[in-house]
Amino acid sequence: MKNITIAIDGFSSTGKSTIAKELANKLKYVYVDSGAMYRAVTLYAMQHNLISEEIFLKEKLINELANINLGFKFNPDLGFAEIYLNGVNVEAEIRNMKVSRLVSKVAEVPEVRKKLVEQQQKMGMHKGVVMDGRDIGTVVFPSAELKIFMTASAEKRAKRRFDEFVARGEQVTFEETLKNVEYRDHIDTTREDSPLVKANDAIEIDNSTLTRKEQFEKVYKLAIEIIESD
Repeated sequence: MKNITIAIDGFSSTGKSTIAKELANKLKYVYVDSGAMYRAVTLYAMQHNLISEEIFLKEKLINELANINLGFKFNPDLGFAEIYLNGVNVEAEIRNMKVSRLVSKVAEVPEVRKKLVEQQQKMGMHKGVVMDGRDIGTVVFPSAELKIFMTASAEKRAKRRFDEFVARGEQVTFEETLKNVEYRDHIDTTREDSPLVKANDAIEIDNSTLTRKEQFEKVYKLAIEIIESD
C-alpha cells in the first residue's frame, strides 16, 4: 500500500490528537502532535519568565528560539511519541491549564510559527505521517492526500477538557474551562498568521454526538479508501 500524508485540523479539545494517535498506530505511520510543539515553546517561555497572565516579552522569546530544541521519542508503553524540550520529557507538564491559558498567545507569533512549520514539514517529507493541529492542511501540508477538519460545540469540548483536568487532580471549574476554550477559539480563528480555517478540500467531522469508536472508524475508512486507490 502507498504511504500518504494525513492532516487533521480543528478546534481545541475536539479529540484531534486522540484520533491521530490511533490512526497512526493502526496504519503504522509516524504521528506528530504539532500542538504539543507550541505548548512546549510556551512552557519554555514560562520557565524563563517571558510570559505570564500579565506579561509577554515577545521579542525576547523570538531571540530565544535558537535555544529551543524540540523532539519526539516513541514511548512503547503509551503507544505514541512524547515531546521533549531541550532533552527533557515535558509531555505531562505541557497539558496543564497554565499552559493552556497562554499557548494561543505564543502560537500567533509569526517567528514561532515559521520555526515550527519548518520542523513539521521536515518530519513529514517522506509521507506516512499523521499530523494534527490548526494549520496542517492549509499551511504545513497543503498537498496532503487526506485532510480532516474536526469540530464540536464549545460546551462539549469544554466538558471533555474539564474531565481531563479533574482526572489529573487539577483544581479548575467548568466555567473557567469553557471560558478558556472560547478564548482559544477566538485567538485561533482571528490571528493574522495562519488562522484556524477549514481547507477547501478538507472533510469536516462534527463529533459532538459521535463516540470515539464511531469517529475513528469514519476517519480510518476515509484513509483506507485513499491508500488503496490507484
